Amino acid sequence: MEASTSERRFASDHRDPTRGTDAAVSFVPTPVADPGPLGLAAFALTTFVLSMFNADLVGAGGKPVVLGLALAYGGLAQLLAGMWEFRTGNTFGAVAFTSYGAFWLSFFALDQFFAKDIPKADSGAAIGLFLIAWGVFTTYMFVASLRTTAAIAVVFALLAVTFIVLGIGEANGNADIVKIGGWTGLATAVAAWYASFAAVVNHTFGRVALPVRPLAR
Repeated sequence: MEASTSERRFASDHRDPTRGTDAAVSFVPTPVADPGPLGLAAFALTTFVLSMFNADLVGAGGKPVVLGLALAYGGLAQLLAGMWEFRTGNTFGAVAFTSYGAFWLSFFALDQFFAKDIPKADSGAAIGLFLIAWGVFTTYMFVASLRTTAAIAVVFALLAVTFIVLGIGEANGNADIVKIGGWTGLATAVAAWYASFAAVVNHTFGRVALPVRPLAR
């Protein structure tokens, strides 16, 4: 007798792109779906919009539009994806999504509540430190990502570069370096969107339609 739709949905050949070669997700019938594509999509869209401003492709006057995304999608939705990753037993995904959800929430809080209290003379160095510290975190997450999939490793490599370049640009008050960081941020967003797209399509189609290339352990 052919397997039911519910049984096929939880078959072990559906893979989470934030896992590696043992990435066959052992789904059981549960209300909790794979949170990975949501976390990646939330990160990608919010990063894309902010990076459009950092790359100076749109007028800086519209930058507050990022704040709503940072709070609701990049922040809250990604934080929830991280919490759900704990439920699936995916330590890498849990740490990544929870941390970057918190990053976007802290970005919102910094812009709305705390940036005004930083003396102008210290602002560049403070924001630069904030970004470079996230670059350090992202760099060691990149190392861990080398045992997940190529799609995820590319995201973390580009993101580490983005944080560090933006941090250097802010710390030195160099708008040209910030623009470079904006362009690398756009590349990061595209890579994250692809990883999310692949996960959704592969799961929905029940086969590997878009490769993510699991990395060897």
